[in-house]
Amino acid sequence: MPKSPYLNEPTRLPEVLSAIQVMGTYKFYKLDFAGWADRISGDAKQADHWKGVFEEHPEFFRLDAGRGKASLVWRRTYQKLYDVDKEEKITRERFHQLTVEEKTRISRNPLTNEDISTLITAAIQLHSRALEHQQDKRWWISGVVGLLGVIVGAAIQALAP
Repeated sequence: MPKSPYLNEPTRLPEVLSAIQVMGTYKFYKLDFAGWADRISGDAKQADHWKGVFEEHPEFFRLDAGRGKASLVWRRTYQKLYDVDKEEKITRERFHQLTVEEKTRISRNPLTNEDISTLITAAIQLHSRALEHQQDKRWWISGVVGLLGVIVGAAIQALAP
């Protein structure tokens, strides 16, 4: 079984939490990797790093490989009816009345604080489970070390005059 992506880097959980918060509340639901890197860490040059984080955590993030963009899965479930300039939801009828250029200023609703809290809790639980699983895989080590100690002790005593 491959190692959990939550255990790949010591900073992984805080990175996932930061991305959830920023991607859940930013006015546009989808940006390129450099755009997210700039908004999350303040450094657009970290685009490749953030792309890797998004790729390793499909439980939260989706990639639009054709356009090199990423988004938060939960936010993608909302319709594109959020006017980013007025910071309000519009009706479907109003959306159909917009020009093509005006539609570029329409996104998906930002997540609520409760939604973000739910995602953060899920990330923390996934991280905790990964740590528990890693520790559970090591249960046999103390037994083997103890058994080796007994064998070595018995061998030394058998060889002693």
